Amino acid sequence: MSGRSETAAAPPPVAVKIVVSGGFGVGKTTFVGAVSEIEPLVTEAELTERSIGVDDTSAVAAKTTTTVALDFGRITLDDALLLYLFGTPGQDRFAFLWDDLVDGALGAIVLVDTRRIEDCFPAIDYFEDRDIPFVIAVNTFDGARRFAHAEIREALGLPDDLPLVDCDARRRESVKAVLVTLTECVLTRRLERAAAS
Repeated sequence: MSGRSETAAAPPPVAVKIVVSGGFGVGKTTFVGAVSEIEPLVTEAELTERSIGVDDTSAVAAKTTTTVALDFGRITLDDALLLYLFGTPGQDRFAFLWDDLVDGALGAIVLVDTRRIEDCFPAIDYFEDRDIPFVIAVNTFDGARRFAHAEIREALGLPDDLPLVDCDARRRESVKAVLVTLTECVLTRRLERAAAS
């Protein structure tokens, strides 16, 4: 045995998966890109004539591309924890990808655009049906009418204990605040379930 002290190698970091979801053009790609420490992987494709009558661009007239598979970003929280963000495509025709994207997720964020609030119903239903913890983040688009949280909660039929926050998907600090809210939601839910069992 040598006289040298041997140090154990640090364990690899734990990877945690978060899903960012919502309707078409709600800001999922922007949300992931605002906080990712790496150049985010995006699968954007140009909107074509085939999307006419399928994708409602009336509230997002300047939008010329759409996510066709996923967005991916990464945040290193510390040496022991990596956070992976997966953005889902917003159109119903890409819904078949969701199960793979959501598999193993710790929780989800549903982005809402108050100009098209009904577009987030499929995402809410999806996470409720699969008992995946999620929070609602109202993306504050420039020029969009502001609603009280109580009005949004009523329109979406949300329970009082489901977190609902405002965010600006373009701002890193705002996105980080949403991620903190989701983390608190997941921890609270796990503690409640542990206490009940």
